[in-house]
Amino acid sequence: MAANISLKQLRVFTTVTQYKTLTAASEMLFLSKAAVSMALSELEKQLGHALFDRVNNRLILNQEGQKLLPLADELLSRARDLDQLFNDNQTLSGQLRIGASDTIGNQVAPYLLSAFRDKFDHHSQSLFIGNSALICEKLVDYELDIALIEGKTLHPQLMSTQFSQDEMCIVCAPHHPLAAQDKVLLRDFEQSEWVLREAGSGSREFFLRAIAPRIEQWHEAFELNTTEALINSVSAGLGFGCLSRLAAKSAINDGRIKVLNVPLDMKRRFWVLVHKEKYQSPLLQRFIEFCHHWQG
Repeated sequence: MAANISLKQLRVFTTVTQYKTLTAASEMLFLSKAAVSMALSELEKQLGHALFDRVNNRLILNQEGQKLLPLADELLSRARDLDQLFNDNQTLSGQLRIGASDTIGNQVAPYLLSAFRDKFDHHSQSLFIGNSALICEKLVDYELDIALIEGKTLHPQLMSTQFSQDEMCIVCAPHHPLAAQDKVLLRDFEQSEWVLREAGSGSREFFLRAIAPRIEQWHEAFELNTTEALINSVSAGLGFGCLSRLAAKSAINDGRIKVLNVPLDMKRRFWVLVHKEKYQSPLLQRFIEFCHHWQG
């Protein structure tokens, strides 16, 4: 039954999984909508199961489709490896889809990728930046090959290993009374206002885990979904902020915000995440190794 399944059908299946409509999938594959529809119908017919639920012109992966997705992803990756089998073994090939949470994506990944390209002469990578929760979601759905995030995830389908670390800091406006103090105690933050990133971000998770439980009374003045907006809000005096020193570096140097000297361990780990069922191509394996040995 499954012997006649083609790589084209699997490519159509994974693309529809990602883009949710036949129209969007056909544009990505440079095929007609009819050809995409036919390939998907043939695949479902050969397997004897529908792979998607049809909801308002959108195709949502069902339980049978979820079973097929890891295998389809692996077969397509192995087919790409097969194309390169007789090439020079030192040459890495294929596309690497990387996801990174905000701080890593903006402050770390550009330098990491530049070093990787220099070392391996591999230039086909894409970088998607979002908050940690969104990155994990895309990794689970096979829309990304690997993720680099700031907070550890306990998602049962993902494996995480530490690859680096950074330091968080608490910042305030330069004109805030605490900005003039050499040392700031946690009791100084009672009845304080905070400007925080949105739910799902690594810096918010750090604040809620490491700082908030040590303050009896605090209030969230603003929730923002970009680091730059957070820095500007703190600079304008709307509240304290908690963010990565890497992300705050230029604003600190410019005098827009002031770092407070607080007696807390503010170190935070960076993690490499991969899907447990994801086939690790030579390219993916090499990139994971590179992350773990990278000194920055």
